[in-house]
Amino acid sequence: MARKRYQNYDGINNTRSFSELLKWHKERRTKQKDLSKQIPQSSRKEIEQLKKNRHDFSLTWIGHSTFLIQTGGMNILTDPVWDYWMGTQKRLTQPGIDIMDLPEIDAVLISHGHYDHLSFSSIKKLNGDISFFVPVGLKEVFSRKGFTKVTEGNWWETFSYKNINLTFVPAQHWTKRSLWDTNASHWGGWVIESPDRGKTVYFAGDTGYFRGFKEIGERFTITYAIMPIGAYEPEWFMSDSHINPEDAITAFLEVKADLFIPMHYGAYRLADDTGSEALERLYVEWERLKLPSEKLKVLKLGETLWGKRIDSYSVKTSEDKEVQK
Repeated sequence: MARKRYQNYDGINNTRSFSELLKWHKERRTKQKDLSKQIPQSSRKEIEQLKKNRHDFSLTWIGHSTFLIQTGGMNILTDPVWDYWMGTQKRLTQPGIDIMDLPEIDAVLISHGHYDHLSFSSIKKLNGDISFFVPVGLKEVFSRKGFTKVTEGNWWETFSYKNINLTFVPAQHWTKRSLWDTNASHWGGWVIESPDRGKTVYFAGDTGYFRGFKEIGERFTITYAIMPIGAYEPEWFMSDSHINPEDAITAFLEVKADLFIPMHYGAYRLADDTGSEALERLYVEWERLKLPSEKLKVLKLGETLWGKRIDSYSVKTSEDKEVQK
């Protein structure tokens, strides 16, 4: 029986030919990139406070697409990856919080099966009675690894978990973990709705720019949009799968969120752009569009954004007085 293969909106195909791959690697050899300039670590990591917290909303960037989100009294991890190597590429920045310093985890949200978003070596080190929420097609992989509390999601499917709602939403991407399983599982983002008023989180996963952002903005009232901005160069090769910083801002405006939090840059060299280049393009476009500075929050590795009031929109971090740019 043939395996089901999943698709993007409008039949967008992310498959690249071998000749295109060779062309990209030939281009890469002509580029000189400064990989010494790294994304900074937070000077104040609130590990003990995060371990004790079961009341206040918080959002902590671990690195790449890994976030610890505390909401509704629960600890949620997105795409947990602490791996030091990604293929032949060494990690450029250390995770913002050591995996052994995490609080007990209640739920893990997976966007798709690529190795920089799904690391079983990392997952096995987590503490807690964990429920896993994964794209349709991935449950079988988790079962083979011995995990039993696994829920698969199709696009737009909502799950009630304790006192929060989790909705798996579309993205434009693809996936592969072996030679034979290309697009045999789906990909997407997650919307986390909790009883904390004004604390809805949209975790976009890995995605190119597509019309689904407008639809997500129509269906949800989003406070925090966690958007990828890296792995876009060369754009003739990457644009179907990875959004660039300018289009990430367009997507943020289309989902109509209150706050833009960038991710998916600075940890692994998945493409030719660097983390500092991605951030610079983000800042330049933000200023060109004259968008309010308070609607952009660039977190340092290990930095925590707190939202302590649940009756109105209010956020702060321990480093708000520090210069981000």
